[in-house]
Amino acid sequence: MSHATLNHRALYEEVAEQLRQRIFQRELEPGCWIDELKIAEEFGISRTPLREALKVLATEGLVTMKVRRGAYVTETSEKDLRDIYHLLALLESDAAAQVARGASGAELAELQTLHDELEGAADQHERFFALNEQFHLRVLELADNRWRQQLVGDLRKVMKLNRHNSLFKRGRIADSLAEHRAIMAALRERKPEAAAQAVREHFANGLQAAG
Repeated sequence: MSHATLNHRALYEEVAEQLRQRIFQRELEPGCWIDELKIAEEFGISRTPLREALKVLATEGLVTMKVRRGAYVTETSEKDLRDIYHLLALLESDAAAQVARGASGAELAELQTLHDELEGAADQHERFFALNEQFHLRVLELADNRWRQQLVGDLRKVMKLNRHNSLFKRGRIADSLAEHRAIMAALRERKPEAAAQAVREHFANGLQAAG
């Protein structure tokens, strides 16, 4: 990674993405201090693009800036998680109802394919996480409200700070799959209220597992 190949804007965005992945993979744990000097040296960059990257992550809620103490990986409280799940349930249940009403047969078939892949990934945790998110984000895309997609995208980033704690609990992946089956069945049958309810239950159970 060097200044020669990337302009300033691309550089700080690339740094933000590298740090984001380290946070999601737990290489940088919630609550840990981010050593700016060490990371700048490691990436071979100056402190300026690194600080710009940290500002981006702070806006997303992944990093918390503390006065005169620097940047820390955000720790989510129980209230944070409750608030996030509450909003995701509202936003995503509404999106699912919209998809049940208006999606084409081809779009529903695409969601079914994603669901089938999810079923096949129950014992591959990282793949399961990725497909699970892909399914949820595809429902949002089909509901076609870019403001909702933006809000959910930010909320899901913060939710990922806690994801390993919740989905690794015994039986949660099996439960999550059963909930996805209910969502998919309601979408296939074009039942908006049932789809919305299935999504709400999915998030309520997810929150319980995350607690």
